Amino acid sequence: MKIHHLFIYPIKSCQGISLTKGEVTFKGLKDFYQPAFFDREFMLVDEKGNFLTQRQYPQMATIKVKIDGNKLCLSCQNSSIEPFKLIPKGENLGIEVKIWRDTTIAIDQGNQVANWFKQALNLEHPCRLVRQSPKNIRAINPKYSTQENQPVSFADGFPYLLTNTASLAELNSKLQQKYSDNFLTIKMERFRPNIVIETETPFIEDTWKTIVLDRVPFHIVKPCSRCNIITTDQKTGQVDDKKEPLLTLRSFRNTSDGIMFGQNMIPQHEGIIKISRVC
Repeated sequence: MKIHHLFIYPIKSCQGISLTKGEVTFKGLKDFYQPAFFDREFMLVDEKGNFLTQRQYPQMATIKVKIDGNKLCLSCQNSSIEPFKLIPKGENLGIEVKIWRDTTIAIDQGNQVANWFKQALNLEHPCRLVRQSPKNIRAINPKYSTQENQPVSFADGFPYLLTNTASLAELNSKLQQKYSDNFLTIKMERFRPNIVIETETPFIEDTWKTIVLDRVPFHIVKPCSRCNIITTDQKTGQVDDKKEPLLTLRSFRNTSDGIMFGQNMIPQHEGIIKISRVC
């Protein structure tokens, strides 16, 4: 088994950044070489403070995000819209935001970037970009956390998502059998993981309670229930008209708790992990 890929998504539901070396923090993964921001530290919200994702706005997948020192560099497919460089605010207007069942205070990033996103996403309503406040802890569900007030970013519920190359190969095999010549290989980016491991056994990750990656131990706490986001191309924002690969995944990974692919994890301590490291 080895670490095959590492990803972070500084802005929830926008494009990810592939890493060669990552810093494991309790809230989420950071780029070792560009450590200013952690995974899903930012998110978009509507005028009522409700979080926005590709579930409702698949075009969010077209927003490219890069980290350059203390700046976020944003661009989109529409060549008529100029790229935007944001120096994120750490202290600014705090606004109430909602993500799933959680309500917290986040730091508004101002009108300019809000207007850029409204235009880049072709939204009919206003939106705001917010940053997680270090003063307001968003805690992992105590049903799954390993200690009290364990922090998580604006990820859906857990700071790390693990997927397995062999599990994806199994899914692609079933898609190929189903569609034959019309088959299009699904890439791991559809599942928006943080850590991708390479193994020879599909879904072996379902059997683990803990895993040690590059000497950093993680608790494996809960399978990841998948939604319609995996039907969206993570570069173009195009939604698959056959609802794949969700439809095929449902045929062999459906449970009473959802359609499962990947495992949610919580780190036991902080550290450094690298791709190609045999574990």
